[in-house]
Amino acid sequence: MAVPKGEGRDAGLHRRPLTLARVRLVLQGIAVGLVVLLLGLLLWKLVRSPGGDLAAAADRGEKPGAPGFTLPRLDRGGKLTLSSLQGKAVVLNFWASWCIPCKDEAPYLEQVWRSRRADGLVVLGLDAKDFRADARRFARRYDITFPLVYDGPGKTLSGYGVTGFPETYVLDREGRVVEAFVGAVNSDEEHARLRAAVDRALRS
Repeated sequence: MAVPKGEGRDAGLHRRPLTLARVRLVLQGIAVGLVVLLLGLLLWKLVRSPGGDLAAAADRGEKPGAPGFTLPRLDRGGKLTLSSLQGKAVVLNFWASWCIPCKDEAPYLEQVWRSRRADGLVVLGLDAKDFRADARRFARRYDITFPLVYDGPGKTLSGYGVTGFPETYVLDREGRVVEAFVGAVNSDEEHARLRAAVDRALRS
């Protein structure tokens, strides 16, 4: 009896590679999905984790000294040392270009910088866990004019106990932390709290 065209042993051999290819594609899709999920969990942890010991100390009313650092600048050439700002109040903002809440608070931080710099306030943005080019694009997009420093590996984060982005520390004229903000400063309540902290820091 004649075997119909497309059936028999040869047809089965032709179908098998297609089946294996489909399985391979499905496995690759699962692998990509797992990677995306893990990255999403990592970003969620960075953005949503509670603050560390320095923030907790400030919340208790203590005034711990801010850890020093020297980092390359993003807004221009050279480096900036935190101790060079002694005698000024400082709003130190930890951020990254991929951080969505950072985008929400950037315009307000710029407003604080422009309105209080004549009083002796410096707003200092510390970009970490990020790429320089992305950080500079972020600064241009949100018209940031306050000083920016770059810490790609994030070596300064542990000293401040930073566990997520953004986090903001208000330092008095002696370099002590008078207030800490875990999460974005992007509500009327948080704006008022930051203004009050800046006033206290400037009076020190």
